Amino acid sequence: MKTILLTGFAPFGADTANPSWEALTLLPDQAEGVRLVRRRLPVAYDRVAGLLAQAVEEVRPDAVLCVGQAGGRTGLTPELAALNWKDAALPDNDGVQYGGVPICPEGPAAYFATVPVKEMVAAIWAAGVPAALSCSAGTYVCNCTLYHLLRLLEARYPTVEGGFLHVPYACGQVLCRPGVPSLPLSMIAEGIQAAALTIARGLTSEERRP
Repeated sequence: MKTILLTGFAPFGADTANPSWEALTLLPDQAEGVRLVRRRLPVAYDRVAGLLAQAVEEVRPDAVLCVGQAGGRTGLTPELAALNWKDAALPDNDGVQYGGVPICPEGPAAYFATVPVKEMVAAIWAAGVPAALSCSAGTYVCNCTLYHLLRLLEARYPTVEGGFLHVPYACGQVLCRPGVPSLPLSMIAEGIQAAALTIARGLTSEERRP
């Protein structure tokens, strides 16, 4: 049985919930013969690397898909790459703020996701959930998490695939944000599951991905 490690985040900023985690709690422990394991991460630049490494060591998954919130997006967006850069106007939940520094000074400028991002977009749409490919995960904690994940997998778990999926606000978060896009939490969960199962199917395929 293939195992996919799914991570979501705690709430941050002015929000009291984070759909990246709330949606994961709606998923089953198994789907289509795939084991889905969940872990919650803090919105904290300087802590995610260690906690993520600990989760991978404990679970020993075949692939890791981190999930984060991107308020303002209209659908689920698999991320193509993580940039070696930390730069955001919003501090993290530990009060840490970076104004433009590398995540790893000795690391490459970017890492590319090793999960099948285009196939994930198609599968999410097929599940009835809007989706699009995003070229980078930004420069906040989500991007930092993906960068640390791909660096970890390259160094210690080269057969494990890794990627990141941004999700929009859940409907309950936009009651005081007129005109801001959102999706029902159940729909976000369906899209995440479709993405995870697409990754799992690719793990058993002998075809080489582009």
